[in-house]
Amino acid sequence: MHFMLTTYPFTAIVGQKRMKRALILNAVDIRIGGVLIRGERGTAKSTAARALAALLPEVEVVDGCRFGCDPASETIFCTECKERARDLGMLPSKKRPISFINLPVSATEDRVVGTLDIEKAIQEGEKHFEAGVLASANRGLLYIDEVNLLDDHVVDVLLDSAAMGMNIVEREGISFSHPARFILVGTMNPEEGDLRPQLLDRFALSVNIVGINDPFERVAIMERHLAFEEDAEAFHAQWQADEDELSARITHARTLVNQVTYTKRDLLSIAALTSSLNVDGHRADLVILKTARAQAAFDGRTAINDMDIALSAELALPHRVNSTPFGQEGMTPTQLHERIEELKEQTMPDENQSEESGGEQGESEKKT
Repeated sequence: MHFMLTTYPFTAIVGQKRMKRALILNAVDIRIGGVLIRGERGTAKSTAARALAALLPEVEVVDGCRFGCDPASETIFCTECKERARDLGMLPSKKRPISFINLPVSATEDRVVGTLDIEKAIQEGEKHFEAGVLASANRGLLYIDEVNLLDDHVVDVLLDSAAMGMNIVEREGISFSHPARFILVGTMNPEEGDLRPQLLDRFALSVNIVGINDPFERVAIMERHLAFEEDAEAFHAQWQADEDELSARITHARTLVNQVTYTKRDLLSIAALTSSLNVDGHRADLVILKTARAQAAFDGRTAINDMDIALSAELALPHRVNSTPFGQEGMTPTQLHERIEELKEQTMPDENQSEESGGEQGESEKKT
């Protein structure tokens, strides 16, 4: 684990548990698809994103690769590493801290995806690719402040890359590709205008945060920030054990997440919950499943349970449900858990029902 003394420790952030959980779960499984943090100014949004990046373990990269390719994932090597691997065979590797990339609001599509130099390709017969923001963000954290003020087309391109895990640039019959797997964190102040519903839905998780009202917690925020400003080194030393413990949990969860299992009942629980809340489309169901697996892995388990589903739904549904269930207060995981229990009685197959596909299909049709 690495961090600069200028970065505030993640575990020292007071409150905002939902935001911290959404960030941690995206760190456990990068495939979840990012988090959108909506809230007023001064609620530790950017502090938390920077602190998470500093908390995460170093990654193994191909030495000399400007895209930070993973030596263990040859199938998704960048165009340059594929060519080098063909010539040299095994490529040397090294460890590096994960990157924290801050995308400016003024960013253009070319600045984000990168550009191909067609002239050079025609004249000299070689591909020259000018890397963009997605190249720097690969295997790291891409932070977009005031995402609602970015050009819609740029947001679309970013979300596409986050979903595909690859950035492919094609110009005049010439193409260049590189991996673009990153933790996507977008923040916005809703008072400055919202994102279009189509773009909102593309963010896997969403958290609405407000300032903390508890006087004791507000005092803790002041005391900790003053201590950090006064002596950052001593403050980091004070939180080092907590930071190391969380970092180790995330690292362990990353190795565990692909082993986490789920049953037909779990899938029915998710489907019954989203359909009962009139959630449009199917993205939410997949997001809840991926997030529940990450939650189970973070807790050191290899099977998801109803509370994992409830905790995940709390993060996956606020921006997809406009009616009362997620009003100002939102539904708590406990309330969601109770809703799942109620729905189970109505929709779940009998405990001894065969898990064969015929039985599953029949029960699904009954539920519908």
